[in-house]
Amino acid sequence: MNSLSQQTLECHLQDEKRSGSLSTGTSPSASSIFHKPELDIEQNSPSRDTCTTANVADEADEPPPDGGWHAWTQALMAHLVIVNTWGTINSFGIFQTFYRDFLSRPASDISWIGSMQVFFLFVVGVFTGRLTDAGYFRAVFATGSALVVVGSLAASLATEYWQLFLAQGLCVGLGMGGLFCPVMAVLSTYFKRRRNLAIGIAISGSATGGMVYPVMARQLLPEIGFGWTMRAMALVQFVTLVVANVFMKARLRPRRSGPLIELSAFKEKPYSLFTVGMFFATPRHIRTPKCQSLTLFSIGPFSRDVLSFSSDSSIDILMIMNGVGAVGRVLPGFLADQYLGPLNVVTPAAAICTVLLYCWTAIESAPALYGWAVLYGIFGATVQGLFPAALSSLTADLRKAGTRMGMVYSIISFANLTGPPIAGSLIKAGGGSYTYAFMFGGTCLFLGVSFLVACRIAKGGFGLAKV
Repeated sequence: MNSLSQQTLECHLQDEKRSGSLSTGTSPSASSIFHKPELDIEQNSPSRDTCTTANVADEADEPPPDGGWHAWTQALMAHLVIVNTWGTINSFGIFQTFYRDFLSRPASDISWIGSMQVFFLFVVGVFTGRLTDAGYFRAVFATGSALVVVGSLAASLATEYWQLFLAQGLCVGLGMGGLFCPVMAVLSTYFKRRRNLAIGIAISGSATGGMVYPVMARQLLPEIGFGWTMRAMALVQFVTLVVANVFMKARLRPRRSGPLIELSAFKEKPYSLFTVGMFFATPRHIRTPKCQSLTLFSIGPFSRDVLSFSSDSSIDILMIMNGVGAVGRVLPGFLADQYLGPLNVVTPAAAICTVLLYCWTAIESAPALYGWAVLYGIFGATVQGLFPAALSSLTADLRKAGTRMGMVYSIISFANLTGPPIAGSLIKAGGGSYTYAFMFGGTCLFLGVSFLVACRIAKGGFGLAKV
């Protein structure tokens, strides 16, 4: 028997002895009640520390399965979670339209509801990410699921703006925060070589939800009204999240010790540059930066106010934009895994989004808007799908994945909070023209791309390395 096997056996025997399973004449419950001084010595002995350290190290060093039924099940369950987080957020355009008429409030006020959802989804990541690393994934995940469903049910009873703000903005937003970061962190631990593809499959849930929920709203609102439409959506959320709660499981041993915030991470140039870049440049799914909030929050009002689209047509273009995004979430992930690396894909995709956002000012016809929506849907989704994958590639120790992801999410949450309201205010300042808002968004994206380029150089140099 080699030394590693011998050490593992000794650790196993010591663990069983402490639990009482090797005791004679004393049950485990009795062992826990009656104090044995010799166990204190044993628990604090060098051999005990060595065993614990060895077990943790073996767990951390064990490579991810990178495939197989269990790992791909995690990707599928993460897809269901994203349906009910980013899929719901990507559908907010339908509520933007309905609430403006239902509540008789300006677009900038309505945007605060969606902004709060995205803000809380990200800002609580610094807490939920660390709790996930510490072994509380199931508790955090279940709490987040409950808040999403309860918030949607509460929104179905709302008749005033402040009620919708608290239910759909605050409660649902906090629930999403308990889902997104923990799920992305856990999924990252199951893959290495295929991580970009797996996360792309998960993030494509935003396209699924971005098509399912608008269709439900369009079909149900005229027939059964707002309240029952929201209850029907809450039922879909409940069923899919229950399934995800049953099958999703953390893989790594908990990391109990360690700070809430790993400040040392910001000493790493690639990590810091990536954080700043995504603060400005994350598109669509994140709708974060002040710029990208324009796309899904404003394309509906733009199509109606400027191009005189009907309400149904404005929902159609939102669904098209979400639907084509499935291509941009999965295919680039495959290319990043096999040939290029996530940073080499996400950076040019963000640059293309910058050009497209500036070009939005020239759109004057319905065909032009449809074409623009298809292109932006693909490349914006590429940034969406590879953002978590690129971030996880900057973390060597996967036991810190939740903490380091949550830190970045919390920082960019403040861009999400202010983005849609700033866009609405700029549209109002322009007398209904969207030009100022588009220029503002394009400039933010340009800044973000600049930092992403710097991140790619800091990580892989000026060569053609896979990064």
